[in-house]
Amino acid sequence: MSEEWSAPAWAVLAVLGTVAALLLLLLAALAVVVVTTRRTLARTDAESAVVLDRLLHLEQTLATRAVPEVRAEETEYLITHLGEDAPDERDADDASSAPMLPAPVFADMVLRETAVQATTLAAGLRRALSPEVRHRIRFEMRREVKRARKQRRADLRAARRDLHARQRAAEQAA
Repeated sequence: MSEEWSAPAWAVLAVLGTVAALLLLLLAALAVVVVTTRRTLARTDAESAVVLDRLLHLEQTLATRAVPEVRAEETEYLITHLGEDAPDERDADDASSAPMLPAPVFADMVLRETAVQATTLAAGLRRALSPEVRHRIRFEMRREVKRARKQRRADLRAARRDLHARQRAAEQAA
């Protein structure tokens, strides 16, 4: 190298080598991320195909079945057994003839409620882990630590005063 450079040649080569090594590590990490993403997408596509097949099968089953119609004005519901000594046979018959939801409708209702609960949980976690809440918690924790420290110091001072008072009383009594 010529002597016009302000930095030694080995320092420049070391920096370039470090940058090249970092770029290679970055490319390797990117390749790993791409491969895992593709695998995940392939697995998700396969799972969605299975779910789609199940859905189509359920739709076909539901379309071929006749769903009994239940009218609200014809149905009589027993709210409570208050005041009765024992349930009679009529109640057992009513329980067996109670209206039932078809399996696909029940599964749909369960999935919807699960999705609502998961969304609510995610929103709560997002709010609980927000920077404002974390800052407030950190502030309150510091304030509580300071208060506890101050209280311990006050208790220690009171204990020392009490000890010295007892020692003086013992000396005066002796």
